[in-house]
Amino acid sequence: MYGYPAAEDVECAVRRLAEEHPGLLRLREVGRSGDGRPLLLLSAGEGARTVLTVAGAHANEPVGGACVLALARQFATDPRALAELDCTWHALLCLDPDGARRHQGMEGPSLLAYHRGFYRPNFTRQPEFLPGAGDERPVMPESQALVAVLDELRPTVQFSLHGNEVGGSFLQLTAPLAGAAGAFRGVAADLGVPVEFRPFDGIDWVADSPGVLRLPAGGQDKEEKDPSGFLSRATWTYPAKYGTVSVVLEAPMWAAPAVSDPTPVADPAGELHKVGDLLLGRLQQVSDALAGVPEPSSLCQAAARELLDVAPEVAVTWRQYAPGTSGIAATAGSGASMGIAARRIPLRAAAMMRRALFAEGRTTAAQTLGWLMREWCAELSAEFAPRWVPVSTQVALQARVMREIVRLAPPLT
Repeated sequence: MYGYPAAEDVECAVRRLAEEHPGLLRLREVGRSGDGRPLLLLSAGEGARTVLTVAGAHANEPVGGACVLALARQFATDPRALAELDCTWHALLCLDPDGARRHQGMEGPSLLAYHRGFYRPNFTRQPEFLPGAGDERPVMPESQALVAVLDELRPTVQFSLHGNEVGGSFLQLTAPLAGAAGAFRGVAADLGVPVEFRPFDGIDWVADSPGVLRLPAGGQDKEEKDPSGFLSRATWTYPAKYGTVSVVLEAPMWAAPAVSDPTPVADPAGELHKVGDLLLGRLQQVSDALAGVPEPSSLCQAAARELLDVAPEVAVTWRQYAPGTSGIAATAGSGASMGIAARRIPLRAAAMMRRALFAEGRTTAAQTLGWLMREWCAELSAEFAPRWVPVSTQVALQARVMREIVRLAPPLT
């Protein structure tokens, strides 16, 4: 996996560090994944602030594992850093180790190579989210393990580390934290990473632009709704009853400076209709490629089919939100974020369906999807001129922002 350690490599490296530094690092198993893989929690320090970092919540976002490994190495070689922060730092190495192993790494910094091995499970198989009210499916074992850790630790701050393919960095806060927005923007500017003026994510969240979203008052007690209308209970908001502030921290793989442009857009509603049409048009191309082809039954197929099925509702949601309320598409930067999102969803659907078809020998339809992927990756590159962000910079962004926020967070009483 180009530049990123695989989930199993992170596990092996952290196990070795814990064995070499038993007085500084503690490692324990807190559960097992659906496929039986260990869920490991690293702990270091003895300070008053309790910090939890969760990596690997999404299968296609390996930066969190790289960041946790960097933290483990720092804690082992410089324990004074934790003492200065007055914290006990815990890190869940990978919340979805099963999914991480299904997402295939790329051999170089190429959008097409990245998508050829793409995998991200459908909504009900993402352990960062718990079933919503009326949803009778069982809680995933990975989710149960995370909830148990949150109940045990009652952290001052919970960090959820994420990555996006193309765009900028942004932050989501479940509660106000004085100074956090400025600290985040300062680190991003120092590292030359653009921040998304108004991110596509958190469409119901309050925008503290640029680059910061805050959960509205009372939002901790509500279910999280994604643009398709899917409702769930986020593990970000679960520990609010303990006074925990959760911080969702995104780092881009490829930076697109356009997402930070604050220039007002003359016709936001028109922009939303345009990106909705682009989304639906490209997904129709995927559907056309599948016409008359029996779809294989696999995890890749299920995730791709879900994207195809929910896309119309996503487009409706985008068009329903008034820019004065949500801020989406109100500036050139937020319009760029929406444009990237409209391209991302069809690319993901085509990529996963292509993998599923190739696995069952249905090469004609798979090759058609491959041609679409090649065309769309080229168009995305031409439209937004994304530049590869070195993994070391992605890791530095997340590690530095976490340290700055820990300094700002008062210990829970």
